[in-house]
Amino acid sequence: MKTRTLWFLSLPLVWLLSLLVLPFIGAEMLRPHEVFGDPGSSSATLFWVLRLPRVLAGMLTGAVLALAGLAVQALFRNPLATPFTLGTASGASLGASLYIWTGWSVSVLGLSGQTLFSFLGAAAALLFIYGLAWLKDNMAAETLLLAGVAIGIFFSSLILLLQYLSDQAHSLRILRWLMGGLEVVGYRDLLQSLPLALVGLVIIMFHGFELNLLSTGEELSQARGLDVPRVKLLILSGVGLMVGSVVALAGPVAFIGLMVPHVARLLLGPDHRRLTWAVLFLGATFLPVCDVLARLILAPAELPVGIITALLGGPFFIWVLTRKKT
Repeated sequence: MKTRTLWFLSLPLVWLLSLLVLPFIGAEMLRPHEVFGDPGSSSATLFWVLRLPRVLAGMLTGAVLALAGLAVQALFRNPLATPFTLGTASGASLGASLYIWTGWSVSVLGLSGQTLFSFLGAAAALLFIYGLAWLKDNMAAETLLLAGVAIGIFFSSLILLLQYLSDQAHSLRILRWLMGGLEVVGYRDLLQSLPLALVGLVIIMFHGFELNLLSTGEELSQARGLDVPRVKLLILSGVGLMVGSVVALAGPVAFIGLMVPHVARLLLGPDHRRLTWAVLFLGATFLPVCDVLARLILAPAELPVGIITALLGGPFFIWVLTRKKT
């Protein structure tokens, strides 16, 4: 118990350390006196316009995808469930790919077209899932999970169709975006994604007790007085808001929602009232670290961070699939 408490208290400190250190690391290492000593220097511009926004975008994306993964794993009682399994990430990817394919450049109420289309795609995925469950008159976790897998496959096929119909430039842009990346400049894109992400984060963060109940089974949760359909709808809506917002920002970065919740459980145990906070800080640390690796491995060239997370996530997925429960 004491070890778990130490881990719980150390994760925010590790996150804070990463926030202070990571913006200085890259193909060109920066020194604090270069950044803060001369605000007009190239080092200061690199830090404030490129490095810091990129780290903050990675922290938001990592925290959101990790928390969304934790929520759907508890909801479906499936250790391999992720936001991608649910279909919301595929819906958000389809929306953003459709925006790229059209070649439009629009803004609605301060939101870029890509952010808006990504959010609408995630919302469409959730509506399809709810519709399929409603047709079966069944909101059971198994039904929602299978509906999410089916919707994800269908939307992924539509993305392939858009790539096939695109010219070479748009097809390459869609492919590059689908790899996932944090190539942000300035704070505009980050601020556009932040409001929707925060709404979803608040929904999940304040339902840790309900996630504990759902992870024990729906019948037992109902017996304890939980309004299971309402809570499931609320949690899925929160996941959709979060995923739609960050996929527009960074693309579909894979496996964060699988790896981080499992690592947090190994460190802290199964209580979601603690896990939600731990996953938040752990995800916000893990993805920016992966992004730094992506920028350094082939420096001065950069790998999309989604490649790094996929290379780590594949073996991790096999480990989760094959490990024996103790």
